[in-house]
Amino acid sequence: MGILVLGGAGYIGSHMVDRLIEKGQERVVVVDNLVTGHRAAIHPQASFYEGDLADQDFMRRVFQENPDIDAVIHFAAYSLVAESMEQPLKYFDNNTAGMVKLLEVMNECGVKKIVFSSTAATYGIPEQIPILETTPQKPINPYGESKLMMETIMKWSDQAYGIQYVPLRYFNVAGAKPDGSIGEDHGPETHLLPIILQVAQGKRDKIMIFGDDYQTPDGTNVRDYVHPFDLADAHLLAVEYLRKGHPSTAFNLGSSTGFSNLQILEAARKVTGKDIPAEKADRRPGDPDTLIASSEKARQVLGWQPQFDNIEKIIATAWEWHRLHPDGYADRE
Repeated sequence: MGILVLGGAGYIGSHMVDRLIEKGQERVVVVDNLVTGHRAAIHPQASFYEGDLADQDFMRRVFQENPDIDAVIHFAAYSLVAESMEQPLKYFDNNTAGMVKLLEVMNECGVKKIVFSSTAATYGIPEQIPILETTPQKPINPYGESKLMMETIMKWSDQAYGIQYVPLRYFNVAGAKPDGSIGEDHGPETHLLPIILQVAQGKRDKIMIFGDDYQTPDGTNVRDYVHPFDLADAHLLAVEYLRKGHPSTAFNLGSSTGFSNLQILEAARKVTGKDIPAEKADRRPGDPDTLIASSEKARQVLGWQPQFDNIEKIIATAWEWHRLHPDGYADRE
């Protein structure tokens, strides 16, 4: 059987493809428009199609040329919260409308299973910690809203067309393939850990810590972190879950352990042996104090067992990537 990975040239998608090919049980097809993905991140053993999932003629050709595809894993979406606030229509067009076009072609081609990279941003400012799958979803930015709309569209498509789906809602992704061959490379970079490591590299002067008066032990935001290989394993388990005929349902993916921004900074200093100067700054609007996921449902139903459950271990894999590729994929493209 074959699996189509949408966004397989991106950060998480490239780790998904690597994991699939390592297991050797599936034929892997990658679709990516390379707007934010990197050609050098695409596994050489995957069949690669450059194009946009919203281009229905293109997607029909992908499915027609690969009739063994029975499941889609969807990572192809814009994901910057601040940008979504400034350009909401870009997010609703690419993320939400793109999902409609994809599902139309999937239904036409008889592909009835999709695992979707959703987000904790669908919960907004949660009413409870840890966050459960039943926690009310009240997004506070267009990015989270677009992903929630994608979940809703899949729900009705399941009822109407029998396209079964699993949305995986995850929190902060961090780390890289331990050998440093693939990793995180965004432009511009907005995520905490890569920015901290860029300071350790000498590419930035300091890291800004936004807010030190949150209702947390040290006053800085608390988040949980999960490694991309652990995410990849969960996506594959979700595909197997759907192939066994189980009903559509959502899962949270997280470490279930929260780390504050200062704790991440201190762990990075320890792993890298670098000073990493930091400076306090004002809060950013809309940042919740604490976001920690309960992943008990994924562990019990899917049998998910994260292998990278130590934050220093996660940071060490990211540091290896940054150390070997100080300019990201630029040295290979």
